[in-house]
Amino acid sequence: MAQPKVAAEYNSFASDYEAFIVNAPIGLLETELFFRALGDPAGLTILDLGGGTGLRARQVVERGAKSVDVVDFAAGMLHAGKKEAEMAGFGEVIRWYEADVSKPLSVNLETSYDIVLANWVLDHAGSEEDLHQMLTNATAYLKPGGRFVCVHTRDPRNPVYKTKKYGITLSNIEHMPGGLKYWVTLYGTDPPAEFSGTSLEVLYKETFELCEKFGLVDLQVVPFGDAQLVRNDAEFWKEWVEQPTMEFFTARKNDQ
Repeated sequence: MAQPKVAAEYNSFASDYEAFIVNAPIGLLETELFFRALGDPAGLTILDLGGGTGLRARQVVERGAKSVDVVDFAAGMLHAGKKEAEMAGFGEVIRWYEADVSKPLSVNLETSYDIVLANWVLDHAGSEEDLHQMLTNATAYLKPGGRFVCVHTRDPRNPVYKTKKYGITLSNIEHMPGGLKYWVTLYGTDPPAEFSGTSLEVLYKETFELCEKFGLVDLQVVPFGDAQLVRNDAEFWKEWVEQPTMEFFTARKNDQ
């Protein structure tokens, strides 16, 4: 992961990033699917890898999570998130750590967590080595039997990514060793937020096999066809349902 460059991109729009989630159609669908994947977090400890401004951290605390530790490499995102958490009264239950999750983690985290979140962070793995370290970190801090919750980009060449209709476009797609790199534009902010991304083929083509290598079992892809947002406007979402741009999945750490 090219940490300084990507971190600078995220820091540049730290205060506006959450606007995409609450305004763009795909951001709203992501939120609905996230809660479906999450389940009931009441009383649980959660590690949020690549958690940025901590939007998901605040949401899981609102739903009763005992505590959340957010790890991200973008100091500006963490700073903005900490302010939001303190304003919401969550300053004591959400902690913030600046670190690159594609490297071994040396920050003072808990020994293990009930749930580990990886929302989009795997889409910043610039190599299989980076990706493997991210998954190593996730499983190292996950309790036996604990749950891994992840969302990642499906094939970046999906034609749906060429339209602004759902609030996100991918452009300047280029081949790189093992996958593709591209430029992401998120709409719903003013101006739109832009940053670089990468997707490794092993992630979006061999997800099940990849997870099994790291001791993750019972992998389940979260269904989206019956999502409330989709059912409320099936015609609008028709193109996306036929060629979805993202995939949520959950898995459990093998307790054997």
